[in-house]
Amino acid sequence: MTKQKRTVFYLSDRTGITAETLGHSLLTQFDGIEWETVNVPFLDDMDNAQAVLAQINHAAERDGHRPLVFSTLLKPEILEVIKQANCRIFDFFETFIRSIEEELHQPFARMAGRSHGLQHHLSYFKRIAAINYVMAHDDGVNPKHFTDADIILTGVSRSGKTPTCLYLGLQYGIAAANYPLTPDDMDVQQLPAVLEPVKHKLFGLTLTPAQLHFIRQERRPDSQYASLAQCQREIQWQEALFSRFDIPYLDTTRISIEEISAIILDRCGLKRQLYG
Repeated sequence: MTKQKRTVFYLSDRTGITAETLGHSLLTQFDGIEWETVNVPFLDDMDNAQAVLAQINHAAERDGHRPLVFSTLLKPEILEVIKQANCRIFDFFETFIRSIEEELHQPFARMAGRSHGLQHHLSYFKRIAAINYVMAHDDGVNPKHFTDADIILTGVSRSGKTPTCLYLGLQYGIAAANYPLTPDDMDVQQLPAVLEPVKHKLFGLTLTPAQLHFIRQERRPDSQYASLAQCQREIQWQEALFSRFDIPYLDTTRISIEEISAIILDRCGLKRQLYG
């Protein structure tokens, strides 16, 4: 079955992160459409607005369908130009701000960039500190500073520890370390000694042997490290270890990093340290 081709524009007078994130989240609920995405950040003057209007009209003529436009534009005159195009506009501020103004009995500030700018310096530096911590404590580095971690992810090689830690730091401001479980650890059948003092901060990541085999094959094709038998042994051992030492863990086989991170925060009682 041939997919319908449509164009979606994300327009903003700042970075466009909010428009793209919300719009993309909504469009994932609709199947059978091949989207061409056009991001237009920093749309803040009339000449550029006229150029985007022409671009939208061209897409409508080419596709045979009017494009969708997700907007967080704050300047009314810019938005009015875009409204002249052959498109369907979904303006997030227009949709939500009016009812919030009515409830709070005050007009909104009409200031661009507040979600992702540097107005909240403490939050910004907290994000940087969290990312620096993640990078300095990746793959078992600097274990003497594990006591400073909000959480320590553990699991066998290629189980998703590093990307999850980075996401936790970037999106939530969580100081996340990670420690790899190795075949040497399997031989002693014990929790690595360096993790004993911080056992209460541990959270395990696991996945199916077949998925681990697939991931490792991409890195080291046809090696012992990537063999299905080796993957089966390591997964069986680590899950037994998690159960033996009462370490909470999650099967990440069919879960995105975003979902993994949200589940970890919920199950471990961690609080988001920043927004945006």
